Formats: sequence, C-alpha cells, structure tokens
Amino acid sequence: MRATPADDRLIVVGLRNPGADYRGSRHNVGEEVVRALAEELSFRRAPKRLLAEIVETDLEGHPVVLALPTTFMNESGGPISGLIKYFGITASNLVLVHDDIDLPFGKLRFHFGRGAGGHNGVASAMRSLGSRDVWRLKIGVGRPPGRMDPADFVLRRFSPGERGDVDLLVAEGADTLRRFAAGGGEEAQQFAGEATRRLGIARDEA
Repeated sequence: MRATPADDRLIVVGLRNPGADYRGSRHNVGEEVVRALAEELSFRRAPKRLLAEIVETDLEGHPVVLALPTTFMNESGGPISGLIKYFGITASNLVLVHDDIDLPFGKLRFHFGRGAGGHNGVASAMRSLGSRDVWRLKIGVGRPPGRMDPADFVLRRFSPGERGDVDLLVAEGADTLRRFAAGGGEEAQQFAGEATRRLGIARDEA
C-alpha cells in the first residue's frame, strides 16, 4: 500500500450520475466533494473524447487531475481507466470519492484497496482497471428507511434538514483529500476519523 503520493500526479474522481435530475442526490455526494476541491475553477471536457469533465490544478503543492465522469454511475470504469492512461497516472494514485450506504450518515472513511462493497461505480472502476488497489474516500449517507430499495434511496436528494450537515461533511471530505496530498494515506485516514468525531452528526459509529 502506498503511504504517500510522493511527487506523483494524483487523480481524484467524484462518482456520480450526470445531469440536473441527480444533482444533490445521495449518489452524487462524491461529485460535491470534488467540486469543493476545485473551488472557483471551472470543469472542462476531457481531451481525446474521454467521457469526463476535468480540472487540472494542485493540492498542497502536488499536481492533481479532478475528474467527473459524464457516464452513468455503473459505467464509470471506462472514463476512469481512459483518464489514467491519458495522463500516465498509476492506479495507486487514484482516489475514488463516493457515497456509501453501509456507513452512517455523517461518517467519513478513507482507505486503500478492498472490494466494491456493492457500489456499482466502484465495481465498474475496479473491473476496468483490473485491480482493487485504489484509494477511496467513502461518505456515509446511511441506510434506506424501512424496506425502501437502496437503489431508490441513493437517487433521492438529501432533505432540507440534512442539507446543512451535508455541506459540512463535503467540506471535511475535501480537507481529507488535501491532507492526503500533503501527508499521505495514514494521515488522511486519521483525519477522516477525526472529522467524523468533530462533526458529531454520525448516528452510529459502527
């Protein structure tokens, strides 16, 4: 496992469904984090017909490509593997930023490797890359209520009552990625755990 990005370029991908219909949904919270990293910079179409929007910038002095696929979530792998090849970035310097229904609402987790955990966007990326060896920032959106289908739940927008907490969570997620660029994986993992405690909005620390 790579402990630090060293001086290599990073690529940070916010998994999402494109289009206004999905903006503000639980499934698109990864996009919100990546847009927060871009700050005032505008995303542009990726070169060579790659199906993504990108910003090239830096995080804490390290060059980084911020990317948002323009395919639907379960087809994220093609754009991601294409971007890695085009920019010559190793898969171990890729960070996938995505929602996670198995984490309590308000919890952040940063780690390397492991399986997709049922997340279609992550599974698509791992299939296209032929590897699980990527970094992931998971953003807890909680479990669906009652017997609601998880697929329907993640496509719902956050409620007005949740929106303020989500904005804080997005900001902490962006800072976790800045910490990764500056100090590596272990530091980012620790920061994500501290951010969860600092926010104090996770309903369960399981």
